[in-house]
Amino acid sequence: MLPPLIVDTALAKNIRVIAITDHNASANIHAVQKAAVGTGLIVLPGMEVQTKEEVHCLCLFDDLEQINQFQTIIDQSLPRTPNNPDYFGHQLVVDEFGDFIRFEEQLLITSIYLSIEETFDCVKKLGGIIIPAHIDRKANGLIYTLGFVPVDVPIPALEISRHITPNQAREKYPQIKGYPIIQSGDVHRLEEFIGTTIFNVFYPTIQEIRLALKSQDGRFVQILSPQEANISE
Repeated sequence: MLPPLIVDTALAKNIRVIAITDHNASANIHAVQKAAVGTGLIVLPGMEVQTKEEVHCLCLFDDLEQINQFQTIIDQSLPRTPNNPDYFGHQLVVDEFGDFIRFEEQLLITSIYLSIEETFDCVKKLGGIIIPAHIDRKANGLIYTLGFVPVDVPIPALEISRHITPNQAREKYPQIKGYPIIQSGDVHRLEEFIGTTIFNVFYPTIQEIRLALKSQDGRFVQILSPQEANISE
């Protein structure tokens, strides 16, 4: 997906805040941020990390300095395996116009050496927030991979896939009751934008997101149905 098209599609869907969360990578974040300058769209830096347990987790930060520090940690935690473009496809780094800059030669579709606990600790120390992703999905979801929600990890929220509602998820997976829930906005193609998770916050910052997940000080999170969000399933 090209940065200008990402920005245009998000705005067309009335989405005002997005996060770029490539798999174990952050090299394309700045390009999307530059493409969004002057549009009103806020682009948070982030990453979808695949932990040692093969669990996907969303890691979100406020600024590029934080994500760059986190990328250094991830780079040191990745297996030294070159990408095979014939099998996995090319891993492209582009500029704000979508023009090619370079190939990422390190294989990114793999697990890092850090555990869930270690990854949470790294993100917390850098001032970010980390949320297990699409927990109901059989591939790399927390529930199907581990079979439980680790109680010794300070999980601020859980993300469900777009194929299940919060009520359905709580009924199907009793162990997630009591956790705030957001819904996956995992977008690999432009037509996959959904925008059903609404954060009612004063500012688009990680601290405000934390408050919203706790429903504190007038901040809160709500999940719209596809019909309420004016989209099709």
